[in-house]
Amino acid sequence: MVLLQAGLLVAALAIAHKPFGDYMARVYTSETDWLIEKIVYRLVGVDPTARQRWTSYAAGVLGLSMASIALLHAMQRLQPLLPLNLGRGAVPPEMAFNTAVSFVTNTNWQSYAPEEVLGHGVQMAGLTVQNFLSAAVGMAVAVALVRGFTGDGTGRIGNVWVDITRGCTRVLVPVAAAAAIVLIALGVAMSFAPGIEVTGLDGHAHTIATAPIASQEAIKELGTNGGGVLNANSAHPLSNPGGASNLLENFLLLVIPVSLTRTFGVLVGDRRQGHALLAVMGTLWAAMLAATWWAETHPNGPAALAAGAAMEGKEARFGIDASVLWAVSTTGTSTGAVNAMHDSFTGLGGGTVLLTMLLGEVAPGGVGAGLYGILVLAVIAVFLAGLMVGRTPEYLGKKLGRREVTAAALSVLAMPTVVLLGAGLAMALPATRDALNNTGAHGLSEVLYAFASAGNNNGSAFAGLTVTSPFFQVALSIAMLLGRFVLILAVLMLAGCVAQQQRIPATAGTLPTTGPLFAGLLGGTVVLVAALTFLPALALGPIAEALA
Repeated sequence: MVLLQAGLLVAALAIAHKPFGDYMARVYTSETDWLIEKIVYRLVGVDPTARQRWTSYAAGVLGLSMASIALLHAMQRLQPLLPLNLGRGAVPPEMAFNTAVSFVTNTNWQSYAPEEVLGHGVQMAGLTVQNFLSAAVGMAVAVALVRGFTGDGTGRIGNVWVDITRGCTRVLVPVAAAAAIVLIALGVAMSFAPGIEVTGLDGHAHTIATAPIASQEAIKELGTNGGGVLNANSAHPLSNPGGASNLLENFLLLVIPVSLTRTFGVLVGDRRQGHALLAVMGTLWAAMLAATWWAETHPNGPAALAAGAAMEGKEARFGIDASVLWAVSTTGTSTGAVNAMHDSFTGLGGGTVLLTMLLGEVAPGGVGAGLYGILVLAVIAVFLAGLMVGRTPEYLGKKLGRREVTAAALSVLAMPTVVLLGAGLAMALPATRDALNNTGAHGLSEVLYAFASAGNNNGSAFAGLTVTSPFFQVALSIAMLLGRFVLILAVLMLAGCVAQQQRIPATAGTLPTTGPLFAGLLGGTVVLVAALTFLPALALGPIAEALA
């Protein structure tokens, strides 16, 4: 059954890959502006014809993001004064900060029950808006890096305001709007009522929370965001009623990261370059899917053995196959939406979805973040190959010297530093024991998963860890900020460095970066970086649990 569902998903992605990828290439190369875009540029005082160096581009990304954090924090604190607040009070300061950082960094980690804390006003005008903006920022940074490799020596990598605006107006908004209509037709709720009254099996009336779910569900998946309107997220029947909606939402969270590889190939003038990256992404995704599915269908716990499968924490509507397919897709991207409880996965199953994040979110990665993440690893792979044969490494006609490799190294080291230091500090604090629902190896996995999710801007959680204390609210916020913006700054620095170079023609000594040899080298680099960095922590957590 898992092969059938995965086959349908892959077929849908294959159909969308070429037309959607080509369309996004046209979006970021078009010389004309739409009327709505011209209005936006005039309102914010932007010259859309100006081309920026990487420092100005980075300043725009940081400025917009910091202003968004401040505004979203203020909206939560002032919730009682805003319309459609449903009588909900002001969000506590630490929680408001954590949530603001989470949604602006495209992490969408939630340390609260949304239907109990936030009203429709903050959900729609605050969180949903950031679902669009944060995704558009990721796409803009990816395109800026590609422009660096195709640059003509001027050092210019585009206009950040144009790239973000077009990402919203021409990609995210129209596709999300169409997807929301389809989701409504499939049974996803779309209501401004605070809840619906139902009669339970006990004969008593109960209120089930509802909201304008379909509109946020669409961009939540399409923008690889993941933050749900309801606490049960994509396991809730009002957010994900059945098999058709589950497959559509799984498609939405993968379609942009997968199609961006085609966009990359078109922009660099060699579609085979994109095919090589897609092959690595697809192979890693398939390997994680196979390992997780085997783990969940071959459990070693007594309760699961008695039941014949590891069904604890999984929706009966979806079963093991659809739950595993979703779990690998959501951790392989930076989505974070869940349709099953990852904390209830087997030791090996939980370890594989954790490892999928620790690979660097490149299988296939988040919106934009997956492409620029794997391009950075491609730079590292080419550099390693150059060391082995004693040649100056080149990628896409640009030489990779000290500055370029330093920027790539900073990008690769940022996430592991955040994850390991954060998890280590948390485990050293006595108060963490009270926040854990489990001890031993599984307890360590819960903490490691939390910081891996925050540092990779994923947002999913094992959910066995209580993170409402000031320490976790602040520590995870810092992990999200560093995991997002240190990486982006390093990527834009790399873009600026290669954009200053003229492209050089390939020679007999140039390493081909379109065939199986390079794909194998790149895939090995991805795995090797994660293995060397995280194997000790994984051995103490999920591996020890799986072997117990």
